[in-house]
Amino acid sequence: MLLGLLLSGVTGVVMVFPLMPQDQVVLETDEVAVQHVRAPREVTYESAILSAQARELAAAEVEPIYTLPDPAYARQQLGRAGQVFDYLDSVRADDLASSSEKQSWVLAVPELADLSSSVVDMLLALSDAGWDQVQVETISTIDQAMRREIREGYLGDAQEEVPTLVSLELAGDEATVAVALVRRLLVPNTFLDSEATAEAQAVAREAVGPVLRTFEANEIIVREGERVTDLDIEALDHLGLRQTDAKWPDLAGGVILAVVGTVLLFLYMGHAQPEVLWEGRLLFLLVLLILSFVVAAGLMVPSGSILRYIFPGPALAMLAAAAIGPHAGVAATVFLAGAVGVIGDASLETITYVMLGGLTAALVLGRVERMSALFRAGALVILVHLVVLVTFRLLLDIDRASGSVWFVLLAGVGNGGIAASLTMGGLFLVGPVFDIPTSTRLIELSRPDNPLLSRLLREAPATYHHSLMVANLAEQAAERIGADALLTRVGAYYHDVGKLARPYFFAENQIEGVNPHDRLDPRTSAEVIISHVKDGLEMARRYRLPSRVRAFIPEHHGTNWVSYLYDKAVQLAGDATLVDEQDFRHMGPQPRSKETALVMLADGCEAAVRAMRPTSAEEVAEIVKRVVNARVADGQLSQCDMTLRDLELAQAVFVSALKGIFHPRIQYPKSEGGPPA
Repeated sequence: MLLGLLLSGVTGVVMVFPLMPQDQVVLETDEVAVQHVRAPREVTYESAILSAQARELAAAEVEPIYTLPDPAYARQQLGRAGQVFDYLDSVRADDLASSSEKQSWVLAVPELADLSSSVVDMLLALSDAGWDQVQVETISTIDQAMRREIREGYLGDAQEEVPTLVSLELAGDEATVAVALVRRLLVPNTFLDSEATAEAQAVAREAVGPVLRTFEANEIIVREGERVTDLDIEALDHLGLRQTDAKWPDLAGGVILAVVGTVLLFLYMGHAQPEVLWEGRLLFLLVLLILSFVVAAGLMVPSGSILRYIFPGPALAMLAAAAIGPHAGVAATVFLAGAVGVIGDASLETITYVMLGGLTAALVLGRVERMSALFRAGALVILVHLVVLVTFRLLLDIDRASGSVWFVLLAGVGNGGIAASLTMGGLFLVGPVFDIPTSTRLIELSRPDNPLLSRLLREAPATYHHSLMVANLAEQAAERIGADALLTRVGAYYHDVGKLARPYFFAENQIEGVNPHDRLDPRTSAEVIISHVKDGLEMARRYRLPSRVRAFIPEHHGTNWVSYLYDKAVQLAGDATLVDEQDFRHMGPQPRSKETALVMLADGCEAAVRAMRPTSAEEVAEIVKRVVNARVADGQLSQCDMTLRDLELAQAVFVSALKGIFHPRIQYPKSEGGPPA
């Protein structure tokens, strides 16, 4: 829990706050610049703001598109004019009504409600002949006017033109009344076509190309004392000169994103490699490695220069895969790529560059049994980096402001070599500090000049030879069943180092005819034999062997018993019930990995074949089968994940190898005059 909180917190802070002072300004729109900001280099870029403004200007210049004049409106208004005239005829013909009453009746017509009293008086005062001429001219003028385009919203323009349409033969009052009536009976007959206008505006926008903006090197972008505009912000962002002012909501967002990444990381590891979550040192190492590279990304990636391409992200994948396992390498890479994406301003190229390079390293590396594996993985990382960089520059035509294409490609090449070198150095450091049997540490422990192996060779040469034989057998079997062959070999080298405490109490180191056990009772002899495990563990700790290598010392015997001494004790006691079986059993634990189980089986088979001296290949096979079956029947392999198929393959390897070592030899006849041929 604490490690998860640490990983989330530090990652969130690094993603939001810059770790190094940068040549950037903190400016927002409408703020006043406190100093000149100049372009560091010549640059031409497409301005999204200017392009949008140009497109909107082109769209605004498009004339609105209206529908054609609809004659239905003309017919409608002519019909309405007839109705109005019939009503006005009845008003004019009423001799009993007063002038004020007639005037109010005229104004009651909706279209005529705004007629002035003078025009109403003229209308009522016209002679019948004059009124007839007004009606005829009004109908004629409405017909003429409504045949023309009268746009919605432009009715006033049409009304202004009415006097020019009225016949000049009308008298003054008649013309005035006719103009007033026509103006009030006109209506729009053509309307805005919104869809056609929008389509025309869209075509106009598309016809506008991108607007480019150019700055010369050292040209002032923002002047001191001037307010910053959106256009200035765009230029600063494009040149990488603006540092956004991180706020608490930004920090909260970064931490939430980091928490989600941490939860997914732990869930994946719990499913793919659960032992990492339960073994504190491995989880601590994984978190420490990820944090180290996240901090390094915070220092190198935001600069926007060649440094972001040199950032050795694949080294994290290699270190995690080699020290913890390939699943750890994959999970760490995905987490790092997400963090780098935020740190690098959501650059798709940077995310792809880090993720694909790291995944390649983690999946290709596997077990690092030779140093060449690191550089082979580094070479493949270089290839992937080059493919990513070339793809983004050729297909997406991304900005080249971060430097020459050739310098970027060279950085991608160097990245693979740097990652492999860092991994090699990191493995030398990680192994001893976190008690992890890294390949470099195992290779160092396998050297014959190792102090503990040198002692074994000098003080117990037969045990040393036996350990080499067991190592060869177990290593071949490990390769066959897919176990860790290097760890198996090194563990076999040290499985019997406890015999250094009393080498001559063990048969392989005894001088012919001299056996110290002849002077001891079986129980004491068994105690001496069994104690070589305890002595071996003490020596392993003294010589700082990794815990995975130390595990071979007790687990290669498991809880097996020293059967020949037990049988001897039973014979001397005369009753098996008088002998405690536990006094003749090793303390264990039983093998908990395939590697220690293989050493247990190889140790038993080699010792049995060497002791029984078989005279045929069939006898060798029978001895190996008997030893393996005995270990299985005794439950010694119940704590490891070996399958029956693994046992069959291992048994076949042991038989094949031991046939070649302990095969019957031809007895050559001695010549009378010299040494044997």
